[in-house]
Amino acid sequence: MNKNEFISKLAQQEGIEKKQAEKDINAVLSALTDALVSGEKVQFVGFGSFEVRERAEKKVRNPQTGESLVAPATKVPAFKAGKALKDAVIGK
Repeated sequence: MNKNEFISKLAQQEGIEKKQAEKDINAVLSALTDALVSGEKVQFVGFGSFEVRERAEKKVRNPQTGESLVAPATKVPAFKAGKALKDAVIGK
């Protein structure tokens, strides 16, 4: 499901116009992004949590040249599913 399909489904479920559904989804995604950029953890009880994790510097190899390189430390967004979401997906 892509973003447009998700917007259509939300609009249909909630009985609202697609423009309003798109505006709502964009607002949620923007707020989530802003929170992660500022280093906050965002938690939806039962659904899951979003956070920023640190990746350490590591040695890597260029497969074309065989040259050893160092990949710098970086930050990555991460999602951990909550119990209710896991149960829903496995069909409990």
